[in-house]
Amino acid sequence: MRNDERFEIERAFDLLPHVIGASWACVWFRLNGIKKPSVEDFRSKSLEYLVMLKKFEDVFPNEEKFLEINSYIKYRFADEIEKITEGKNPEIEKRYKRYIDYG
Repeated sequence: MRNDERFEIERAFDLLPHVIGASWACVWFRLNGIKKPSVEDFRSKSLEYLVMLKKFEDVFPNEEKFLEINSYIKYRFADEIEKITEGKNPEIEKRYKRYIDYG
């Protein structure tokens, strides 16, 4: 698959973890009055909201012309989950620090 064929999916996965996951997690902690969640709790809550988007893995039909993009979507989703779990998603980590500092 050419890079230009997956460009938009790449951009979405660059944004979805922190725009959906971390943003919703921040709101959840704020409304529950939790000012200093642990980093593990923040990552877990971010993942909880990100995983709600798992249906996007099946957006495109299971047809030959979509096999590569479907495979890439599944790979990238799993990769993002792993990065967040291991603390290797810099945007999630940045959002956590910001919440702790300014929550």
